[in-house]
Amino acid sequence: MMAILTLIATILLPPLGVAMKHGLDRDFIINLVLTIILFVPGLIHGIYVNYLR
Repeated sequence: MMAILTLIATILLPPLGVAMKHGLDRDFIINLVLTIILFVPGLIHGIYVNYLR
């Protein structure tokens, strides 16, 4: 159930999904900056950090 919630949070608000899985670390800051610049790079980074690495 937590994996589904993390996936939904990553798609809707990428920094929240990264924070749910990794906490407020370096990946969260990078994702927050990418999401502020544009949504799509933040989304790609969030999916990469949470599911491909």
